[in-house]
Amino acid sequence: LNLQDSASPLMEQLTFFHDHTLMILTMITILVSYLMFSLFFNNYINRYLLEGQTIEIIWTILPAIILVFIALPSLRLLYLLDEISNPWLTLKSIGHQWYWSYEYSDF
Repeated sequence: LNLQDSASPLMEQLTFFHDHTLMILTMITILVSYLMFSLFFNNYINRYLLEGQTIEIIWTILPAIILVFIALPSLRLLYLLDEISNPWLTLKSIGHQWYWSYEYSDF
């Protein structure tokens, strides 16, 4: 399954960001699944795995680094999408309790 072919450079950037984020999530899922299965089927217990300052630092800093790798491309793309120059049509949609109303400010 994939997104449709992009018709603009911005949509191509969105597709790239989607693929980038999906790759990060896939790697996290594979790593967590491997760790869960290896701990489940392992008869030996590593005494430094559950109680240790090093592992505490690792599982605190690693998610922050992963979030930075997701947030930086996301913010870049957010500011790219915010720039609209010379729109062809401006449409304002207002949602009321039971109906929608529309305003065309260009006409």
